Amino acid sequence: MPYMDPKERRIQKLETILNVAKAMSTERDLGVLLEEIVEHARSVVDATRGSIFLLDRDKNELWSKVAQGAREIRFPADKGIAGHVAQTKKPLNIPDAYADPRFNPAVDKATGFHTRNMLTVPMISTKEDVVGVLQVLNKNAVGHEAELEKGSPGPPFDAEDEEMLLALGGQAASAIENAILYDEINKLFEGFIAASVVAIESRDPTTSGHSGRVATLTCGLAEVIAGIETGPFAAVTFDYDQMKEIRYASLLHDFGKVGVRENVLVKAEKLYPGEIAVLKARFDFIKRTLEKEAFERKASVYQYSNPKETPELLAKVDADLALQLEETEEILQFLLNCNIPTVLEKGGFERLNEIAAKKFNSYDGAKPFLTTSELVSLSIPKGSLTNEDRLEIESHVTHTYRFLATIPWTSKLRRIPEIAYGHHEKLDGRGYPRSITAAEIPVQTRMMTISDIYDALTASDRPYKKAMPAAKALDILGYEAKEGKVDKALLDLFIDAKVFERTIRG
Repeated sequence: MPYMDPKERRIQKLETILNVAKAMSTERDLGVLLEEIVEHARSVVDATRGSIFLLDRDKNELWSKVAQGAREIRFPADKGIAGHVAQTKKPLNIPDAYADPRFNPAVDKATGFHTRNMLTVPMISTKEDVVGVLQVLNKNAVGHEAELEKGSPGPPFDAEDEEMLLALGGQAASAIENAILYDEINKLFEGFIAASVVAIESRDPTTSGHSGRVATLTCGLAEVIAGIETGPFAAVTFDYDQMKEIRYASLLHDFGKVGVRENVLVKAEKLYPGEIAVLKARFDFIKRTLEKEAFERKASVYQYSNPKETPELLAKVDADLALQLEETEEILQFLLNCNIPTVLEKGGFERLNEIAAKKFNSYDGAKPFLTTSELVSLSIPKGSLTNEDRLEIESHVTHTYRFLATIPWTSKLRRIPEIAYGHHEKLDGRGYPRSITAAEIPVQTRMMTISDIYDALTASDRPYKKAMPAAKALDILGYEAKEGKVDKALLDLFIDAKVFERTIRG
């Protein structure tokens, strides 16, 4: 090993610690950070192995997520060498592990590793709190092989090693606290997102799971795009935060439904349940009116007709009433069939207008069989929504944007409102709510649109539609792409990479 002046070596080690501190300050993944700390600690003091133990204050335990050569362990915070260092907040340098009664040889026996010496230091935060304990094992014994053969523990960790490891431990404590705080904030965000999805789906249980499936499909398509090297999306990549942004936007794309009236949101037929009840009650009244009028005609027959003709006239009244009641019941059944959101047979709309023109006698004069609003609803050519209903449903996109825009997203997640806002826009400008065109629709939104349409078509049976086979749903998307409504290049990737299979139920 080439000779290095002690001062130069010290300066080099301090520079290493500074560089390590900078690197640690940017790492937010706790697992990765702990591995980096252990590796740098081992390198700085020239140790063979290293371990890190974090303090769990709630359980008053020390636990190891990274222990080189050993499995994760957990033990009381006042036990063992690590516990002693955590309690005293002072480093412990043991030159000969087996000569120290505090050392537990059972760990070596379980792992097959032989500990010769060890250096353990507390990781103390700027608030003077113990975050954990950093431990290194076996000072590198290059050049001391003869001593080891004689049973010597080899060269011990010196005062400089202790100083360097303490310095690194202090930097590590701050980095760990930041990572734990970041993890807690991330869990808070995840909890908020999960609660929001529950709130969405509680409004309309028939769409349960839709938000999660759209997120799965959209993120799956994003992963495919990030891995391709040719085509229009070869230069498009998504880093960790951008993938999170896509996922959150997908999960929350329908949150605005909380601002839509529930009866509109879950409307399964053309008339609302209350309207159907009124319609049936009206036809019951019509039948009772016909019966009343028939009784009045019978009374007139008894009063004014020739007794010999009475039976025949009464029979005719009964026959006419039966015919009228049958016709009234048939009209009601026709209207109830019209209420189901299916395509009317030829002539159906004309007959609705004829029925609406019919009158019945009420307490305060003649009334139509159908009100104007009932006629409009029953004449809906496709689906169950009137224009007014559809506009209210479509308003959920604007509600979503306004809701998401009020959240103080981090700079790396700031596009979530924008991405979610356009999931019902079409590339040809015929979508809603803004009727924007391709150039204004982000690629993340285009991916979500394909995923949203696919899941809506293939989702389990709902009151207003049947589940559609995947192949048919993809054909419909293909037609949409041919019409210039959805991105054909993205759809091709969605199909070729079989992204759609990620949500197929077994």
